[in-house]
Amino acid sequence: MRVTVDVKGEGSHELELGEVATDAPEPTYADLLRAVGLSPHEVSVLIDGRPVPEDQPVESERVTVLRLIKGG
Repeated sequence: MRVTVDVKGEGSHELELGEVATDAPEPTYADLLRAVGLSPHEVSVLIDGRPVPEDQPVESERVTVLRLIKGG
């Protein structure tokens, strides 16, 4: 499955789910975040505008990521 990870204000990333590194039986949203260079501790993952746990297996083809911490 192809997944689009939209990091608000920073652009989008297209990932092939089968190529995402994981220690779990199936890739999780945290694995997607690591694949695009983000930490689960600095962002929230949203599906259809609702937050989802980062340890949940990926079930959506479009993921929105909101950065919670930004340097400055």
